[in-house]
Amino acid sequence: MMAKSTILVVDDEEDIRELVELNLRREGYRVLTCETGEQALERISRERPEAVILDLMLPGIDGLEVCRRLKAEAQTQSIAVVMLTAKGEEADIVTGLELGADDYVTKPFSGKVLVARLRRLLRRSREEESRDGIVKVHELMIDPTRHEVLIGDQAITLTLTEFNILHTLARRPGRVFTRYQIVDSIHGSDYLVTDRAVDVQIVSLRKKLGSCARYIDTVRGVGYRFLD
Repeated sequence: MMAKSTILVVDDEEDIRELVELNLRREGYRVLTCETGEQALERISRERPEAVILDLMLPGIDGLEVCRRLKAEAQTQSIAVVMLTAKGEEADIVTGLELGADDYVTKPFSGKVLVARLRRLLRRSREEESRDGIVKVHELMIDPTRHEVLIGDQAITLTLTEFNILHTLARRPGRVFTRYQIVDSIHGSDYLVTDRAVDVQIVSLRKKLGSCARYIDTVRGVGYRFLD
């Protein structure tokens, strides 16, 4: 049996650390824990975990700074980061995602949900899907090399910007993208794209996708994701 990944849990609340550790160990993961951002950076440098479950509100170096440092270094930028946040911290969630965090879970949370999110992230990172590869989600097929979108046998006509937004979201299902990240991923010139213009593009994209519009989920105050 192949050993499961090593996960670092960073939270200054002992009960949270114990809850997360218990759920992860039940799934067979090797779990490391620490209480501060300074400890986290040292442990990551020494242990190189596959993922970090990171509370944003830490004493000393906070979670956002830990995330920023991880994603700024070539040796650690591939480590998956799941942020733990309190309800109402939308600004911090957006900042964390734009710094490179892969997902977030708000407190209070279900241990099973957290493990499911983590499992999905690790699976996606191992698959290392090609940006130019065809994406298939049930009846929806997206072919970037042919600039083609099909729902069943029906071709859907999209602008370049709409196509790029759809492909950006669909190739990383479940991941939340901020509006800024979506803008940053678009290289089309057929529309003047700003973070707020993304909302207009999403409305148009949903209309064209018809029944498949249900796959594009609005994450209030944060951005959008393609449902897993």
